Amino acid sequence: MSSVLPASFSDLGMPAALERAIADLGFETPSAIQAQAVPALLDGRDIVGVAQTGTGKTAAFGLPLLAAVDPQLGAVQAVVLTPTRELAMQVADAIQSFATHLPGLTVVPVYGGSPFLPQQRALQRGAQVVVGTPGRVIDHLERRTLVMDQVRFLVLDEADEMLRMGFAEDVDKILSRAPQQRQVALFSATMPTAIRRVAETHLNNPVEITVARQSSTVTSVRQTYAVVPFRHKVGALSRVLAVRKADAAIVFVRTRGAAEEVGSALIEKGISAAYISGDVAQGDREKIVDRLRSGALDVLVATDVAARGLDVDRIGLVVNFDVPREPETYVHRIGRTGRAGREGEALSFVTPSEQSRLRQIERTTRVNLEQISIPSPADVSAHRVQAMLGRAQERAAAGRLDLYREAIAVYLAQNSDVDPIDLLATLTALAVGDEGPGVKDDMDDELDRARLAPASADRGDRGERGERRRPSTHIAGGPARWRVAVGHRDGVQPGALVGALTGEGGLTGKDVGKIDIFGSFSLVDIPGGLTAEAMDRLSRTRVAGRPLRIRQDSGPRTDGPRNDGPRHESSRPGHYASRPTHGPRGRA
Repeated sequence: MSSVLPASFSDLGMPAALERAIADLGFETPSAIQAQAVPALLDGRDIVGVAQTGTGKTAAFGLPLLAAVDPQLGAVQAVVLTPTRELAMQVADAIQSFATHLPGLTVVPVYGGSPFLPQQRALQRGAQVVVGTPGRVIDHLERRTLVMDQVRFLVLDEADEMLRMGFAEDVDKILSRAPQQRQVALFSATMPTAIRRVAETHLNNPVEITVARQSSTVTSVRQTYAVVPFRHKVGALSRVLAVRKADAAIVFVRTRGAAEEVGSALIEKGISAAYISGDVAQGDREKIVDRLRSGALDVLVATDVAARGLDVDRIGLVVNFDVPREPETYVHRIGRTGRAGREGEALSFVTPSEQSRLRQIERTTRVNLEQISIPSPADVSAHRVQAMLGRAQERAAAGRLDLYREAIAVYLAQNSDVDPIDLLATLTALAVGDEGPGVKDDMDDELDRARLAPASADRGDRGERGERRRPSTHIAGGPARWRVAVGHRDGVQPGALVGALTGEGGLTGKDVGKIDIFGSFSLVDIPGGLTAEAMDRLSRTRVAGRPLRIRQDSGPRTDGPRNDGPRHESSRPGHYASRPTHGPRGRA
């Protein structure tokens, strides 16, 4: 191959629809792996790429993959294998974002730990691209819900990790079931003997590409981290945003589902926030970014794919809500702040089990991240008091205070034992949402334990691969707030949810409280809780063609600080409300 690398994506020879998509996403100059792999794959060659995660591999194989697929053919034509469900979701999101100008093309992620039936139905509707973990792909092959007769493009992403996790036999079986006339791209961070054997067995005269990992530091950014258990991340984020003085902030999450959940939680707390991910239309994305740039929006929740090309000088804080899988992504994320000669701050939320990932980031960036504590409710209140006092003189100069002077004078005359200073302090506390000390917040207790014992405090939250475990269904009663896996995108209405809850859950109408419907999920208040039997029946109940998959909600209503701003409290039992949305999927 030529030693002169293409200077722009237009030099790679891609179809016009793909060039438009990458221009929309803000891609300008191809990375080293993209510059070498894309032309080879477009020429029909197999490739073996030795490259670390974070070097741009997904676009390097995702763009040629889409060039090889016919959107008009309703059959699976490309399969991407990844070692984990998390990576499968990320890769699927990225490929779908590249396909915005390919109408009719569908990407379906399939992975274990998730219901089989919805994946089966998605495949039956005619997906062209499947991204999945080897075990679940084998499950679909054996049940004939995935047919590979038309597959013409296969990718092994992080092949060394797949083999290390024991997927060697599954990978061989999947590749053996694909047609002989196919194209294969294998990417691996290392090239041990086992990977060489896979390449020799399943690839045809591959082009070998080796790309070194890049490392860099961002000197204008203060880099910090806080140890936060998974279930308290939203509460911790709201406190951080409440006390930081940054003009604007970007919160990075791994998946589009997380973007919607976190963004919706912040909006519900009264924060000026919006969220974007790979499935947001370009026009909507531009409008949201314009609002962020103009100051009409303060917080943007985004996936890495959606944030590509984002350039807003007023961003003073980047929060890694989810620690990135690779240090290069971390460097790219925090580069969004500290621009135009300004100083910025980057804060990473690290669960107690993610310490090794943090150390890897420090080695790559050659910076020791500073550990900080999440602000307490008192810190939040103190910050709000100072902000309010800073506006006091301006408000006094504006006038029209006679009504308040008179009311205070009458109150003091009727309550002669009240100290005016005490009254002023009480009114100030009420104004900033401080209702008093109460019982110490469970969130603060757990944050303290996690900070002092980072090696083990969070293991109860997570499964073997760092995935969050669902709460047990063998309970009676439980919290008032429950989550179901249907939302606006499914066309669900409050009445349908009430019908399911009363018909299958043994509830009456007055047992069901407020219902908030978001894009892909809904939250339901059931003050009396549910029995294990009711949960079992409801989990199998379908609404709008999808299973409810009801579970306890672990979002901001249970982990937020008591004085962290106004909340939307549940309405009286029997009152059903669909939360208003903005935009096609409830985006702000």
